Amino acid sequence: MTAYRRYAWGVLAWNVAVVAWGAFVRATGSGAGCGRHWPTCNGAVVPRAPGVETVIEFTHRATSGVALVLVAGLLAWALRAFPRGSPARRAAWASAVFLVVEALVGAGLVLFGWVAKDASPERGWVMAIHLTNTFLLLGALALAADWAGRPGGISARGRGALAALVAAALGALVLAGITGAVAALGDTLFPAASFAEGLRREMAPGASLLLRLRVLHPPVAVAAAILALAAARAARRQGGAAERRAAAVSALAVAQTAGGILNLALAAPVWMQVVHLVVADLAWIALVLLAAAALEPGGVRREAGAPAAGGVPAGAG
Repeated sequence: MTAYRRYAWGVLAWNVAVVAWGAFVRATGSGAGCGRHWPTCNGAVVPRAPGVETVIEFTHRATSGVALVLVAGLLAWALRAFPRGSPARRAAWASAVFLVVEALVGAGLVLFGWVAKDASPERGWVMAIHLTNTFLLLGALALAADWAGRPGGISARGRGALAALVAAALGALVLAGITGAVAALGDTLFPAASFAEGLRREMAPGASLLLRLRVLHPPVAVAAAILALAAARAARRQGGAAERRAAAVSALAVAQTAGGILNLALAAPVWMQVVHLVVADLAWIALVLLAAAALEPGGVRREAGAPAAGGVPAGAG
């Protein structure tokens, strides 16, 4: 299954890039570049003489379309390569479902006009749904790749405390992502030249709800980082792949926290918003993979490099 795993990791990488470009679309206010048209762009399949915003938005739609084809190929391959009920097969199915939902949410944002400078509460709710589904999509793709080289599946039997800690860390990271998406939307709609200016705007009478909600993200993000570090420390004792993945989770949790501080200090420039989101996506993927290794059914502790099912090293991926 080496070829399938490489393809699956490639599909995951492509989708991370698509998500990053989507953040660029939002941060630059280019979401209305194709008007209120979907799936066409300003009523055409390929827009003619497009402006910068149209190019940015159309590029996102084109790369999203490629992602749809890639995930369809992943599912078709999984259906041929794995038996019914296989965890890798289920993960491929989940990837396809979450990608379809992702496309529908994106279409809804465009068709309802919740893009560009729209500051309605509805847009904030949809952004929360969008972020949650994005995390689920990336997690499913990561598991589709990981479980292609090992038995797969997750079990809390005999590891209730560890499972609870990992679940808490995953839930906290989702919540941090949601509050981060709302905060980033506030940064886009109400840009400030400095941290002090942004804080004054948040506290001003009559400030937008999206602006006031930005204050929630820092404490939630710090709590998520602490839980991720705690989960990594606990999972490290499992040895093998879990130990190596715990190190990755710890590094990314620290990097994400540092990135958040830098983002605040720089008043959330576009490039930093994109970097911050990409690191958050990588932290989420790393935590999902840590959960898969630490809570593998059977709980067999393997030494680093010992072969797993199918002759694939336990730490591969």
